[in-house]
Amino acid sequence: MPDEKVRLHKYLADNGIASRRKCEEMIANGLVTVNGKKAVVGDKIDPKHDRVSVQGRKIAAQQTLRYIMLHKPRGYITTMQDEQGRRCVAELVQDVGVRLYPVGRLDRESEGLLLMTNDGAFSNAMTHPTRHVPKYYRVTIRPGITDEQLAAFNGGIELDGRKTAPADIRVLEKQEGRTVVEVTLHEGRNRQIRRMFEALGIEVARLKRTAVGSVKLGMLPQGKWRDLTSDEVRKLMLAAERNTKHDRV
Repeated sequence: MPDEKVRLHKYLADNGIASRRKCEEMIANGLVTVNGKKAVVGDKIDPKHDRVSVQGRKIAAQQTLRYIMLHKPRGYITTMQDEQGRRCVAELVQDVGVRLYPVGRLDRESEGLLLMTNDGAFSNAMTHPTRHVPKYYRVTIRPGITDEQLAAFNGGIELDGRKTAPADIRVLEKQEGRTVVEVTLHEGRNRQIRRMFEALGIEVARLKRTAVGSVKLGMLPQGKWRDLTSDEVRKLMLAAERNTKHDRV
């Protein structure tokens, strides 16, 4: 008979607990039990017969997969709970009806489109480093940017000893003391756009994610969410698969 067991951290992620990496941390910290016994990283479980609990709460397999976009306001952190009592995006999606977790991150002072889901496979497709689904940002910088700085940004900036992937950038408007640019990223390092501009001596005054792949934030109000259409989900998955194939060529 085929092996019907799955990795415990994958099972938790697929059922909306957290990302796979975070689920591994939860297992390592002793927060997960299988059939009443504390689990360890690397465990496999049989979803049909094993009882899995996180901090004493039994995990039931998700019946309905949900995919939403949230217009994250500034001042919220991209997590479902925060031990320091800071405002987090979980507060904005309490009325969704199922437990979701963020797909990737937007730092606290950034705003815009944040995908959330309880589908671990979708989340992994959107965030895996080999997928490179493009993300689009409208960035207000001070005081401005020179042609040489534009070229440097476009070609990649060295961060933590490793050069970033080329990033597309174009100027949208210029005013006295400020410039608005559109940035397209094909990777997702921590605070990447802010750090790239900082490396060039440029201040980021405002950063807003406007689209992921072909899915646009549009006129969705701040703090509000909506379900993705099945066509939007399909296009995002196709983009992830297409970019993976390009990497293999």
